[in-house]
Amino acid sequence: MSEKTEKTVLIVQGGWDGHEPQLTSKRFAGLLEKHGYECVISDTLDALADLDSLLKLDLIVSCWTMGEICHDYVVNVCKAVGAGVGLAGCHGGMCDSFRQDTEWQFITGGQWVSHPGGDGIEYTVNICHGSSPIVEGLEDFPVCSEHYYLHVDPAIEVLATTRFPIVPYYHISNKPVDMPVAWTKFWGNGRVFYTSLGHHDDVFDKSPNAQILMERGMVWAGEGKQYAVEHGLTTARFENTAKMY
Repeated sequence: MSEKTEKTVLIVQGGWDGHEPQLTSKRFAGLLEKHGYECVISDTLDALADLDSLLKLDLIVSCWTMGEICHDYVVNVCKAVGAGVGLAGCHGGMCDSFRQDTEWQFITGGQWVSHPGGDGIEYTVNICHGSSPIVEGLEDFPVCSEHYYLHVDPAIEVLATTRFPIVPYYHISNKPVDMPVAWTKFWGNGRVFYTSLGHHDDVFDKSPNAQILMERGMVWAGEGKQYAVEHGLTTARFENTAKMY
């Protein structure tokens, strides 16, 4: 029997329809298929119910906004990503998926709190050049969309930022801040990628660099499992039975 070489991604789509989860899921699946992925798209969070199935994946992509999730499913994602399965997503589809589950927020690296001014805000995404191949060759670019203000994990590696404030609201009493727009982080042996761009699917057409970021980020996250296997990485050093949530 020949050894399996194709990678597998599970894309979970649903929640609030305003973020067009079906369109973004279809787009992301098309991008990943170019990289040899077999794409499974699920309309139910029950796809996260079986840990053994998740451990067979290379990547999970979240396109689910403002939902409620069984915490056992989050524990499964925690363990799968910890073992090396990648996790990626954009906008509210990952960092406003489950507002009441703090472990999900810990895994993903952030949580949306506001978009001052609503939709149609013109702003600049500033690329942070460093060691990450995800931003190699990219330059700053304009976006017209929601301007995401997030609470973020200080452990993330920031790949791109945007300056606040732009529009009047109570937050302008504070100093200007550079808010992360895209980042990576690690969760155990797994890789996590997020970008706040993508309020509507057409953002990726209007701002091609946004799609490049998303494509590269998903691919990068999906490479973590193979790295963990090749280097014999286990989860033993991460395990802790204390009550944390």
